[in-house]
Amino acid sequence: MEISILKTLRQLKESGYKSKTIKDELRNNLRIKISNKEETFTGIHGYENTVIPELERAILSRHNINLLGLRGQAKTRLARQMITLLDEWIPVVEGSEINDDPFNPISRYATNLIKEKGDDTPISWLHRSERFVEKLATPDVTVADIIGDVDPIKAANLKLSYADDRVIHFGMIPRANRSIFVINELPDLQARIQVALFNILQEGDIQIRGFKLRLPLDLQFVFTANPEDYTNRGSIVTPLKDRIGSQILTHYPETIAIAKTITQQEAMLDSRQSESVYVPDLAKDLLEQISFQARVSEFIDHKSGISARMSITAYENLLSTAEYRTLQSGTTHTLLRLSDFTGIIPAITGKVELVYEGEQEGAATVAYSLLSDAIKTLFLNYFPKIEKLEKEGYESPYQELINWFFEESNFELLEDISDTEYKEKLDRITPLKNLIKEYQPKISVEDSYFMMEFLLWGLVEYKKLSKYRMSDGYRFKDLYGSYINDL
Repeated sequence: MEISILKTLRQLKESGYKSKTIKDELRNNLRIKISNKEETFTGIHGYENTVIPELERAILSRHNINLLGLRGQAKTRLARQMITLLDEWIPVVEGSEINDDPFNPISRYATNLIKEKGDDTPISWLHRSERFVEKLATPDVTVADIIGDVDPIKAANLKLSYADDRVIHFGMIPRANRSIFVINELPDLQARIQVALFNILQEGDIQIRGFKLRLPLDLQFVFTANPEDYTNRGSIVTPLKDRIGSQILTHYPETIAIAKTITQQEAMLDSRQSESVYVPDLAKDLLEQISFQARVSEFIDHKSGISARMSITAYENLLSTAEYRTLQSGTTHTLLRLSDFTGIIPAITGKVELVYEGEQEGAATVAYSLLSDAIKTLFLNYFPKIEKLEKEGYESPYQELINWFFEESNFELLEDISDTEYKEKLDRITPLKNLIKEYQPKISVEDSYFMMEFLLWGLVEYKKLSKYRMSDGYRFKDLYGSYINDL
């Protein structure tokens, strides 16, 4: 039977509809999805064997949930996707402020209406998309905001005594009855406001200005929080923790492959950027490695975390840097270059919190050092290790390339040169091409030029070549030959 034709309580009863609590809805629908081998949380990568199973077990246990983790770990996205586990439509008493269940009314309005009209009580239908309420916890949130308060205007208009519970104006939580209610950044909620949640979580009732209200609210609470030692703004009070059924720890991507998948999925790109800029796989790996380096950097506060949003915005900046070159030159296509990574610095400096040593260095300097560390780390995945101390008679595979730079001391890669000139300049370095052919024989032609530039930057990081930043590009030199030439 189509639910749209069920307009009264009588019709609802005749249809055989049975009401369920929201936690039972979530549990029953999750059981069906798991049994049918359906994906429960889509577009969330890296949690398949860690966070998602724990979240599913919490839902099966009918628990209120706290998602605990650093920023940018998809906590809010997980909470929002729980909507898909709700029934598509539920009936409510028409006109109810708090989504009263026609079979289990809890407000005075609904009980009086059913008492007056009986089976002719009108009902309406609430879609699951309207059963999600999200509140960011901030220090200015009051009990009146989330629980409710006496409304003097209502009392005056209805000529009611302040002792009459009809003068109450319900807050966000009662109005979210039979819904998922999310409080983001729970530690930021003042302790006295957290205390106001005790009864709602444990007994399901509310207390407003001394009124003895027994409203057994039907709610699925989901809280998100950073670890307590992340901020001095507050913490979760212990009795509230005790009332939250499951606390689930989130985490950052554990591999570059997972991080890359997330970035590609979330980056907000204009289709013209994707079409006009060719991005080698190595460039994508290098971008993600920067975030991995940031999470272990001595200059960055690890407790604050490095959000996945850093890689996403950096990727957007990276493509915009290359796109900017095409717009200036009037071309329609370009290869991404390693020098384009200088364009991601603004995306990094705004996303990291520095410790004292980092502040002394400066945010931009720290950002450049992360790029350097990422290049140095990935270099060994593609080329032979560079020994600090070379044994007598040992011939480095890079010696021919180093000798080339000793003889050609003014090799420059300018940022505004065309792709044709960029390729010609790199092709001119025969030892460089030979190294790519020897150690990366399967690389595509399009990817090989980024790999060549990557090899040069890697040799700079391992102190085999020197690199000088100019206003419009970079100059590469032999490390020691430049000193001799200056004498």
